[in-house]
Amino acid sequence: MSVDLWVWIATAVAIVGMILFDFFAHVRTPHAPSFREAATWSAIYVGLAIVFGVGLGFVWGWDHGTEYFAGYVTEKSLSVDNLFVFLIIMTKFAVPREFQQKVLLVGVVIALVLRTVFILLGAAAIEQWSWVFYIFGAFLVYTGVKLAKEKHDDELAHAGEEKDGVAVRLLKRVFPTVDEYHGDRLTTKIDGKRFITPMLVVMVAIGATDVLFALDSIPAIYGLTQEPYIVFTANAFALLGLRQLYFLIGGLLERLVYLNKGLAFILAFIGLKLVFHAMRVNELPFINGGEHIEWAPEIPTWLSLLVILGTLAVATVASLAKTRRDRDAAPALTDEQEPAATKEH
Repeated sequence: MSVDLWVWIATAVAIVGMILFDFFAHVRTPHAPSFREAATWSAIYVGLAIVFGVGLGFVWGWDHGTEYFAGYVTEKSLSVDNLFVFLIIMTKFAVPREFQQKVLLVGVVIALVLRTVFILLGAAAIEQWSWVFYIFGAFLVYTGVKLAKEKHDDELAHAGEEKDGVAVRLLKRVFPTVDEYHGDRLTTKIDGKRFITPMLVVMVAIGATDVLFALDSIPAIYGLTQEPYIVFTANAFALLGLRQLYFLIGGLLERLVYLNKGLAFILAFIGLKLVFHAMRVNELPFINGGEHIEWAPEIPTWLSLLVILGTLAVATVASLAKTRRDRDAAPALTDEQEPAATKEH
């Protein structure tokens, strides 16, 4: 798939234009978006992503179109998990709801810049060394196993107790900070001295987590396609609607108790696919004498897309069913405890 330079430039200009529109139309004036606003713009961004994917399929073939949609769904699902971390950070720093849009948009911009850098580095590494797929695959399997062991419960309850990250501690050590928000300003002047506000601190915290998110997402999508243009556009469209999605499913995030398990399976699945691909193009002399391993299975992209969609569907349905059972069981437990308490008195 050969993509002309002007296509790259036009795509980058369009994405920057959408981010600027998002800022001036919605974020510049602080407010907490309504459910209708969040739902409308979430649908618009998802629609744009679908239209782009269909257009890409018509122009460059449906093999590449399928790769784009598989990558987009994967990155979008990982973004939902990222939103839960953003929710924890927002809770920890007690960010006023009307200012959260600005924090999220800055987080999206930082994530897009970091992922672009990782995409270019990943493409260069793949071009030079085919054994990089072994590293990507092993890293995703490890990440999947680690994610599967993490507990969803009580993370929000203990959000305020977590220690600041390295980036935040370094910022506070270098610059004087205040504990109070001063509107949506990043700095403020008190008695002639300049201070950092919590708005800038929380943006640094979001940016630091974006680095970790990029380490997971870029190897994952390279397991579905080796085309840098598809990797970039799938990531960009997945990130563009992230701000609106945060407010749309904010209450639902706490109910997706099995989302991390589903994502863990997806990452491990893509990791194994990368390892199999590395085996088929193997050139390492200490593995099979430096020869390709022909018996390694090849997992087609359409199958990967079905596995990703099916896993997300099962994780979502199972999560909602569990939270509903827990909610229905809560009054029953209260009723059972009341007689015992009455007897004691």
